[in-house]
This record gives sequence, structure tokens and C-alpha cells, in this order.
Amino acid sequence: MGRKIVIIGSVNTKGDQLRFLKEAIESRGHTAILVDVSMGGHPSFQADITPEEISRLGGKDINEVITSKDRFAITDTMSKGAQQKALDLLSKGELDGIVALGGSTMALLGSQVMSRLPFGIPKVMAAPAAQPVYVGRWFGANDAVVMQLIMEIAGMNDLIKNAISQVAGAISGMVEEAYDYRSLKLPYPSIAVTELGFSDQCAKNVEKLLEEKGYHVYPFHAQGVSDRAMDRLISQGFFDGVIEIVPAGLIEEKFKGNRPAGMARLDAAGERGIPQVWAPCCLNLTGAGPTRTNREKYVASGRVLDIDEMRSMTRFPVDEMIIGAKLYAEKINKANGPIKLIVPLKGWSSIDREGSILYNPEEDQIFMEELKKNLTVPLEIEEVDCNLEDFDTARALVDSLVKFMEEKR
Repeated sequence: MGRKIVIIGSVNTKGDQLRFLKEAIESRGHTAILVDVSMGGHPSFQADITPEEISRLGGKDINEVITSKDRFAITDTMSKGAQQKALDLLSKGELDGIVALGGSTMALLGSQVMSRLPFGIPKVMAAPAAQPVYVGRWFGANDAVVMQLIMEIAGMNDLIKNAISQVAGAISGMVEEAYDYRSLKLPYPSIAVTELGFSDQCAKNVEKLLEEKGYHVYPFHAQGVSDRAMDRLISQGFFDGVIEIVPAGLIEEKFKGNRPAGMARLDAAGERGIPQVWAPCCLNLTGAGPTRTNREKYVASGRVLDIDEMRSMTRFPVDEMIIGAKLYAEKINKANGPIKLIVPLKGWSSIDREGSILYNPEEDQIFMEELKKNLTVPLEIEEVDCNLEDFDTARALVDSLVKFMEEKR
């Protein structure tokens, strides 16, 4: 049975190519719904969803869009309108997959639309130049495919037709094989766990202990994308609890570290009210390698541990740790479910053990005192007299979560 595939594109600049894509998809027995987000000129034909409808959904008349010289504002308008239309189509059962075709602006707009759609719905962005600086923004935490078309999407020669045919084949094949996103479920009880190379042993122990107790464990690498994706899955109803060994994406976002996960990090579990147990891995440490923004500030202390030619680690300055502690207190204060902190007293990662240049329990204590000072709700904090990577930390994390789960059940 054919599926319904939404195409996002600008007919006034890519009309021939979008028509070809629509026909290629329909030749495979699917219904292609072309959403035209043209921001100027006169489209060469009328799409299934017109720019007039999209701009209206975005809050402006199409004439305002066409005559405006504010490119940012009109792109935002059409993006909001396209997001709303995609959600409307989804709610009516008229969206099984989505593809965006165009240049960098269209890939960005398409990614914004796709970010509003649930995990499991096939998503393809086709652009002529998927530069690394853009791809991270397009992907975000989306389960999307980016197809680099190499050449500019202009004219209708055999190279262009071949590339667009492959785009049609990609999205068509994906919708043909995809499960219904509404049927995607995890076995009970399923637990999400964040981890990092500097918490490797802790994560292994946590996963082993949970599995021994009959839990299903799903690890996420807390590098700023996977942990953000975990939050999205939690918000969609996946997972029954979470062990945040590495909740550091929030402080990394605040101070432009290499693993930023957005200021909404940790919100999803709190909003759903599922049990959470946190460890403080890397709340005190940040990158100081060549890719670090404002690197000079972070190497000035001289407390830098070189990992390899691309990675070095240092401690957050105390003033930033204090600000970070307030941010984490805010997340705890607004959570709807139980949270507990397990705090190792001899270092919060494998690289700030006693004897390391990064070891400083006094500064770690400053973070904890500031956190407590800003709490407006009761919070149990259990201190363990060991390093994060020692077995006792993992056991405390698991025992605490299991207790929450049993109380909830």
C-alpha cells in the first residue's frame, strides 16, 4: 500500500526539480504532497500546499513575505508555517515520511520542520553542499538522513535527474520499510543511561547491575547530540527511568564547551516525572583542546590534562561552576518526579582521581554547596567515599534508581 510523503521545497526557484521528485515518488506508488515555501517571485505551478497557506500559518500574509527585505524574518515565518502544516498532516494520518530538497536555507528550514516530528518517521534532507559547519545544525538530535548532491540544483540534466531519482528512492525505501512510529515501544522497565569515556567503568558497572536486576538498559553517549536525542525520546514517552552519569551537557551549553546539549537538557525527564538518579561526571571539567571556544581562558590556570592531539581537559573556573550549580538546581526544582544525587568524594571522573592535576575536591564542594543553596525542594544527596569510576558509585546509582522504581510500581 502506498505511503504519504511530504516534500518541502521552493517552487519559484526549484520548480522543475521538485516536480521531478514528486513524479519519481509517485511512480513508486506513493502519494507525494508538495509543500511550497516560496518566499518571492511567482511559482511556475501550484503545489499541493501553497505559499499563501504556509505564510498564513506562520502569521503573515504572503504579500508581506514577498515584499519584505528581512530574510531572517520571512524564513522564520515560512518555517513556522511549514512546521504547523507538517504537524496537521501528521495528526490526520497524511504524513508517513518527509523530504526537503534545495540549498542551505531549505535544508535548515526542512530540519526545523523535521525536528517537530516524532522519532521513527523517515526524514531526508537533500542539499548540494552539506558542509560540516551546517550538517551539525541540520541534524540536531533528529533521526534524519542528509544526502549531499554535490552539484548545484539547477537545470534538469542527467546528473541532476540521477541525483533526484536517488533522493526519491531513499525516502520511498525508508517509508516502505519503516514501522508505524506509534507502534514503537520498549519493554518495561527500560532505563536510559548517559555515559562518556571518562565514566566508562561506572557505566559498565551500572549497566551490568541493572541487567542483573531485570532492567533493559539503553546507553547514550553524552557528547551533546546523543544525550539531546535521549531527552527527545523521553519526551515522546520512551523509558521508565534514567541514570544521568553525565548530565554535563547543560553546563557545556552555558559556557560553549565541546559537548553542548542545549539549555533544555534534563527537562524531559523532569516534565514526565520519571525517576532520575544523577552523578556529577564532568560538571567540574571541560575541554581545553584546539577546538575549544575561548580556549585561552581555560588553559590560563595551567591545570590542563592532555588526552590526545585534539583533546585536552581542564577544570571549569569556580565562578562558572557556581553559575552551573544554579542551573542544575533550577532543573531539580521544577522536576515532577523523584531525583537523587550520588556524589563521589574522590573525583567525579576517571581523570580527576586523587593525584591527578585535575583533582580538587574543595572546588567540587563549592559546586555542591551552591547547588544546595539554590534548591527550593527536598533533595536526597548521598555521598560515597570513592571516585566515580569505583564500583561503590555504580552500586549506589543502581540501588537508588531501583528503590524509586519499586516505590513507583
